[in-house]
Amino acid sequence: MNRDLTLDDLVMASVALAAGLLAAFLLRLLLRWLGRHASRTRWTGDDVVVDALRALVPWSAVAGGAAVAAAVLPLTRTVGRHVNQTLTVLLILLATITAARVVGNLVRTVAQSRAGVAGSVTIFVNITRVMVTAIGCLVVLQTLGIPIAPMVTALGVGGLAVALALQDTLANLFAGIHILASKTVQVGDYIRLTSGEEGYVEDINWRQTTIRSLSNNLVIIPNGKLAGTNMTNYNRPEQEMTLLVQVGVGYDSDLEHVERVTNEVVAEVMTGVEGALPEHEPAVRFHTFGDSRIGMTVILGVGEFGDQYRIKHEFIKRLHRRYRDEGIRIPAPTRTVALHQGDSLPVIPHQREADGAPRVL
Repeated sequence: MNRDLTLDDLVMASVALAAGLLAAFLLRLLLRWLGRHASRTRWTGDDVVVDALRALVPWSAVAGGAAVAAAVLPLTRTVGRHVNQTLTVLLILLATITAARVVGNLVRTVAQSRAGVAGSVTIFVNITRVMVTAIGCLVVLQTLGIPIAPMVTALGVGGLAVALALQDTLANLFAGIHILASKTVQVGDYIRLTSGEEGYVEDINWRQTTIRSLSNNLVIIPNGKLAGTNMTNYNRPEQEMTLLVQVGVGYDSDLEHVERVTNEVVAEVMTGVEGALPEHEPAVRFHTFGDSRIGMTVILGVGEFGDQYRIKHEFIKRLHRRYRDEGIRIPAPTRTVALHQGDSLPVIPHQREADGAPRVL
């Protein structure tokens, strides 16, 4: 426009800005009300959508008021085009960020609500957000009049060089995707690697897997190493497991009596200790004639890997007390050594065999 700025123009622009701010305030109140109602539903997806719209909708109202104010002001064609273009880019960026947040949270919600889907979806959420953000950036460039076709071609050629330079990072990325897609490891599983690391899986992201050991320390393992090593998952195919406890009794013990007393203690532990399996059937199996004892294995039922230490602790205490009350002896290993010293065979106390064991002559 070529006309001069008047007081009416300023008033109209001010009214437009005020209307945009008022609309933003009212919309924010409306979304807050919708958020309270969404929190009462079982599906968490509506909470995600409403929470994301709280940032998008009010700012869109403010941008709309600013666009109307710019339209009523006597701006030149160039200035008006730049203002409209700036507001459009800001709205696209805001919508992109909101869409990335909504889609990522929906992926997390849907995945965690389905049985058999990996509990850790951080890697999928990050990939989804990156894809949505990339699409939004391309739309922004197209809006600014920058051709994106040559850029996409250049990115394709440059991506090959980047892939060669980031082999380890990409290997960890695809290893993490493979781990989650195969469903061999999920969040909450207790795993043990052949290299010695063990603990509960806390998270699987695009580069690494985080596990929490029983000492409450975090162990960071690259996905490539996790996918390429032998691993025991104590939660697959089921979380319940058996615990074997080795016990020995004296040769003078009545084995029928020992078995009956041990079964009673097992039943007491299975019903009275947290994490045990009350439906577990007591099992006692004698297996060895040892040097000073008859060995047996007691089989206990455990709800999950972390419960075995508490259950074993309580079982040993109660079994020791019950054996003592019943007169069942748990013999300690003993060995009698007789040394014969003669005139022709003196004792050489410090002479040793080739393997380091002491030898008496």
